[in-house]
Amino acid sequence: MATKRPEGVYPYIGTDAWGERLANAVMNTCEQEGVIPPPRSAITEGLVTALGDTEIKKIISTSRGKKVLTPSAWRVVQSGEDKVLLLLSDVHGAAMVPWDLNDRTVSSWAPPSPEATQRVIELVAAEADLTMSQKAQKLAEKERDTRRRAPSDDPHASSALAAAEEKYAQATRRVRDVERAKAALLAALGQRRPRPVVRAAEEDGEPKAALVLAEQPYDVAFHIHGYAVENLRRSGKTRGYDLKESMVAAGQLTRGMSVLQQWQVTNSNGTTSRLWRMAAVTANNRALARMDIFDLRSEYLVTGMPQAAVPLPKGPNDPTLLLLNQREILNRVSHAFNDVSALGTTEPDHKALRAMKIATVPTEIVIGCNNPTALEHVLRALNVNDHLRGIQPYDEGARLIALFATLVDAYAREGKLGSVLADAFPTAKGTGLLDLTSVRDALTANGPLDPLASLLPDDEKVTPATLRDIAIRAITALVFPDVPPESRETSKRRVRDTGPYWPIVKSALQEAPWSQVRAKTAEARTRLWSAAVAQLFLHRANILSALGLFGTTEVKEGSGQDPRALKELLLGAEAGDATAWGALVRRMTPALIHAPEPLITPGQGSEAGEGRKGVRRTPTNALAALTLAYTETVPDVSRELLIAFARSVLQHPDATQAPETPDGGQPICYGETLWKEEERTPIVPGMVLAPDFNGYPTAFVADKEWFDHLFPSDLSRSAQTGGSGGDAGGEGASSDTTDQAADATTVQGQAPLSAPRDRLAKLRRELPARIELAEGIYQRAVEAANALLADFDEASRLRSRLGEESLPADERIQWMERLAAARTTAQASATVLSKVETLILQV
Repeated sequence: MATKRPEGVYPYIGTDAWGERLANAVMNTCEQEGVIPPPRSAITEGLVTALGDTEIKKIISTSRGKKVLTPSAWRVVQSGEDKVLLLLSDVHGAAMVPWDLNDRTVSSWAPPSPEATQRVIELVAAEADLTMSQKAQKLAEKERDTRRRAPSDDPHASSALAAAEEKYAQATRRVRDVERAKAALLAALGQRRPRPVVRAAEEDGEPKAALVLAEQPYDVAFHIHGYAVENLRRSGKTRGYDLKESMVAAGQLTRGMSVLQQWQVTNSNGTTSRLWRMAAVTANNRALARMDIFDLRSEYLVTGMPQAAVPLPKGPNDPTLLLLNQREILNRVSHAFNDVSALGTTEPDHKALRAMKIATVPTEIVIGCNNPTALEHVLRALNVNDHLRGIQPYDEGARLIALFATLVDAYAREGKLGSVLADAFPTAKGTGLLDLTSVRDALTANGPLDPLASLLPDDEKVTPATLRDIAIRAITALVFPDVPPESRETSKRRVRDTGPYWPIVKSALQEAPWSQVRAKTAEARTRLWSAAVAQLFLHRANILSALGLFGTTEVKEGSGQDPRALKELLLGAEAGDATAWGALVRRMTPALIHAPEPLITPGQGSEAGEGRKGVRRTPTNALAALTLAYTETVPDVSRELLIAFARSVLQHPDATQAPETPDGGQPICYGETLWKEEERTPIVPGMVLAPDFNGYPTAFVADKEWFDHLFPSDLSRSAQTGGSGGDAGGEGASSDTTDQAADATTVQGQAPLSAPRDRLAKLRRELPARIELAEGIYQRAVEAANALLADFDEASRLRSRLGEESLPADERIQWMERLAAARTTAQASATVLSKVETLILQV
């Protein structure tokens, strides 16, 4: 005999028949408004299964024989050129889960990669192994204690106690080993998890207005969503009041926004569950608070709810069975809560009574958009806009990342994103081919860096290191745009022309006018740059490590970046160009900061008490020491060491395997040589082996102690008072001071070299890089000549076809004279190269 469901405030979910009617109404309304709807399965499995039967009836009407949504049940939101259709309805209070991509927790995620995903799988296995090992340790400890209390007259007591103690020792060692393995995996992940990657859901090969996650194992999906919930809970602790108690007392007073998202979970039996749920794009904290009040775990809702978590008063409850249908889960919750709340003996603090004010909550649900591929970005921008103007305190890193996303959107909205990048990369091979939507996602770390490949020169290879370098340069150009030089015209009153880009930054960041820029503005802008750049790295250090790198000059006049590509700077540094090394150090700076073993840290120590707080060292001091080491004579430092160090640092963020010593052993950090093995830092991918004097890798990992030892904080002062000169000029620069310093200096106990012999050795080291630089210059010249020939050929053909008159004779003569001068220069350079070929045989 069927049992009548108890009545109460908690709604029961509508039937499949009403679900089909709502799906038809959504489809027809989207067609009427010219937007793309979600997949039909998303509506019937994710939306309908969260609405009460009376609510569905209320929002559906009939127009011209078609089911449509009532006019009061939807509205359109316009974000630039993107349009989103929102359904306004009251949904079951336990029907929404927090969104993993909440911008308040953006700094808690690492960039996604296959290696990071594999490490998460290993981390989940390590956590399970640790749990089992700790249980075995407790059992072994209990057995040992039991043996200790055994009667002493037992002839086997001593041997049993010894066996129990040995078993406990083995269990303890096992726990310690598993904890070290887990710590190494966490260190390899940068103490974070890879950010979940969502894409537009597809139906019949067409993108739709919903999101879908990549397929992942059950344990990984549970772990990742639990990590997102944990970080969201931690960020919510900054709220000035108790959100749960507020919702218990007054309910949810404002609407949140949700999107339909699918979790694809691979179960242990090999089957795949594809679960549609509503994710709270805004009001994430309120969604989590509601789950806590209902005493439900968000992780179970997206991976499968154990039947024992929502049992029925009468009926079978298999603890191993997972409920996947959202309608059944919410109906069980409503049935139990209505039944308990109807009893007169229910305690006032019971969850069935505490959740009454949030039995249903007002929500805006995305049911259509005109550009599904940009839906994630639009929702993230709306979330950022909502939070930046909210009252809840922001985590500093997350706030700055949100501000940078707003800045990039401002460039795109003004149509200046492509032009500012074209100005910043004059040697790019195709700035006109940029996909600005993908570039925007790449710069905000919400997509791969591949779309930035068009900003590379033709002779630069596309590698992770070069793409990251381009991204950092692009971020620098956006945050510190170049301002046109001041006009030399004299007048009584002049207004500085700040160019087309500075006003965009000023408006987006709400800064003071250009004339009022002070040190505080420079510091705020530097923090913004540091937080934006940190997103490109797996290991994120303190964003304050970049303070001092930019000042009021860069804010007012622009970053003034060296336009040379990374390959050209490395060759220039090998060829003896000190300016190239200085620019290379600036390019290396983010990698020096955001490393597993940071080499540049925030301002440390104290000038007044070095013995108590350490030697005073700021980030700018560390960079100055590294730059001066190229031109000054520094003990144990050579050009080979610097170049090898620079190459390793630029490539280390892309390492997928932990470094090994030259003989295949396990390296150790330079500053931990005397530490016990169990206390040493785990060696993880991304660490850099310290090079020796000749540039070859050693058995030590470069850490802060190594960096401070080779490049001390007083290097600049000792360079000024030590009397040692250096090659401070460009290619081929030399001076008598350099030769005298070479005569008077010994390196690692070697005898002093004579000035001519030292000069010869130096040239032999630098000439190969100079040849390669010259080769690149000539290659670009040939490409420019071929492009010029193609353009003149096309102009000649077009003139003949159109019958146009020839250009004036004086203009043609002027062009020919300029080309003749260029040809003469090319011929003279060819003669010089022939002489160089002859001299190569004599070097």
